[in-house]
Amino acid sequence: MHDFTPGTTDSDFVLWTERQRALLHDKNFEQLDLDRLIGELDAMTANLRRELKSRLETLTMNLLKCQFQPEPKSRAWLAAIREQRSEIERILEESPTLDRYIEEYADHVYKAAYERAGAETGIPRAAFPQSTPYTRQQLLDPYFV
Repeated sequence: MHDFTPGTTDSDFVLWTERQRALLHDKNFEQLDLDRLIGELDAMTANLRRELKSRLETLTMNLLKCQFQPEPKSRAWLAAIREQRSEIERILEESPTLDRYIEEYADHVYKAAYERAGAETGIPRAAFPQSTPYTRQQLLDPYFV
């Protein structure tokens, strides 16, 4: 979102954000760069949502591999599951509002997750459920594998 013109005072993103903060603090609203400020806020929200979806996709892929792979669960898969859950927990601590989207996002990324699981394991895609088999509670439960 940072489309600043080189050579201007707006070319330094940190400097620009510090100026916007100072203007807000001083209630100097008429000098705010409102269009750019709105765009940056939208981009921040979109990035958090995208990160949560990505973490859910990777978590779901690894849960599927653990559940459907006939061999013992890989330590790497289990570590990836722990890491994704930890990062999801961090996201939800920073942005608790996103918690209500867990199931929706998990459903949204499920197809990509089972396609990735199939590609990595050689398990036919038809062997996986066609919709997410995991509840919100299972996705976030550190003991569910």
